[in-house]
Amino acid sequence: MKSHTPSLPLEVLQQFRVIYGTMRQYFRALEQCCGLPGSQMWILQEVERTPTIGVTELAQRLGIHQSTCSQLVDRLVGQGYLEKQKAASDRRRVGLILAASGRALIARLPGPAEGVLPAALTSLPEVALKTLHINLAELIGHLQETDEQFARIPLAEMVRNAE
Repeated sequence: MKSHTPSLPLEVLQQFRVIYGTMRQYFRALEQCCGLPGSQMWILQEVERTPTIGVTELAQRLGIHQSTCSQLVDRLVGQGYLEKQKAASDRRRVGLILAASGRALIARLPGPAEGVLPAALTSLPEVALKTLHINLAELIGHLQETDEQFARIPLAEMVRNAE
């Protein structure tokens, strides 16, 4: 006798849809509230957490390529949300600080700028996170074509560019 419930692969696919849809909905709300995409708001949030942070460390924290981070930072500086500041001890080192308008945007954040998925992953027990990591690696291995460059693009940008 056939079951009327979806097959397990379809159920898992639906779980991915819930995750993607939830991220998309969150980043839309964040952009409506703040006027900037989530990736740019995440940069502002990280600069608020660590004033005078450099672009290299910032890129590492966001898990993105340094050139991508530099472009996003330059955009935020150009819009007046961030300021570059030379370090007193080493004039060659440039750190980032929030401008007053950047602080005002951070105050309007409806939740974490990096999105709801990183927060959810952080809240998982370590054994569950390790299991998920192993299982997702297995799934990626079964994909016909993969592009590892996607790993270095902020989720907010992927969701935004898909619209």
